[in-house]
Amino acid sequence: MSPTPIRRRAVAASALTAALLAGLTACGSGDGKPAAPGSGSADPSASAAPRASLTVLAASSLTDVFKTAGAAYEKARPGTKVTFSFAGSQELAAQVRQGAPADALVTADTRTMDGLRAETGEPEIIAKNRLVIAAGKGNPFKIDELKDLADTKLKVVLAAPEVPVGRYGRLILDAQKIEVKPVSQEPNVRAVLGKVEMGEADAGLVYRTDSARSGDKVVTVEIPDEQNAVAAYPAATLKQSKHTDAAAAFVAWLSTPEAQKIFQDAGFQQP
Repeated sequence: MSPTPIRRRAVAASALTAALLAGLTACGSGDGKPAAPGSGSADPSASAAPRASLTVLAASSLTDVFKTAGAAYEKARPGTKVTFSFAGSQELAAQVRQGAPADALVTADTRTMDGLRAETGEPEIIAKNRLVIAAGKGNPFKIDELKDLADTKLKVVLAAPEVPVGRYGRLILDAQKIEVKPVSQEPNVRAVLGKVEMGEADAGLVYRTDSARSGDKVVTVEIPDEQNAVAAYPAATLKQSKHTDAAAAFVAWLSTPEAQKIFQDAGFQQP
C-alpha cells in the first residue's frame, strides 16, 4: 500500500528538519560546537588578543603618547590593563637586568635594546624622533642654531651621555665641532626640558615631541636634518613576562595603523 498524503508530508517535514540541523552544525566551530557570538568580528586583533594586566617599561619621551595609546588599547580590549613605567632608557635597561616584573620594553634607541638581546624577544621599530633646541620662554638670548649653544654666557643643560638623547646630542654637537659645557647632565629628556621650563637653564637639547608639549614655556628651535640625528624607538616583549601572548599582542599592535596615527598625531615620525 502506498503512503498516504499525510504520511508523505510528515516524512518530508522530518527530512527538512534534519537538513536544517545539519546546516546549523556546519556553521558552528570546528569542534562541532555552535559558533560563538561575535566570532566574525571585523577586528580580529582585538578579539584574539589575550586579556591580562601588562606592565610596559617605556622611555620618558613616550610618556604622553603612551597614555593616549594605552587608553585606546584598553578600550578596544575590555578586561586588559596596561600600566606604564617611564624612565630614561638606561634606567629601564638596569631594571630589566635586575629582573623587575614587566612584560614589554620600549627604548629611545636601538643601542640600549641591542644590549638586552638575552632578555627580550625580537625588537621592532615603532616610531622615530628628532632633536631640537628648547630655548627659554621668549628665547631672550635669540638662539637660532646649534653653534649658539657654545656661547659661554648661556646656561645649557644636556642629558647624561649614557641617556639616548644625551648621546644623540653629543653626536650632533661633535659632528659640527661645537663645544658645549653643560651646567648639568640630566637622567632623562623630561628632566632636561624641566630645567628649561623652570628657567634654571637657558637652553637644552630635547626631542621635538617633548618640546612641542611645553607650549609657550619654551621656544622650539629646529635643527636642520643634515645636522640632526634620528632617534629610533624599538619595542620588544620581555622573556621574563608572565603574560607572553598578551605582551606580544600589545607590541604587535604598536605597529598597526591605529597606533601609528596616535604616534603621528603626537609628532613622532613613521618607523
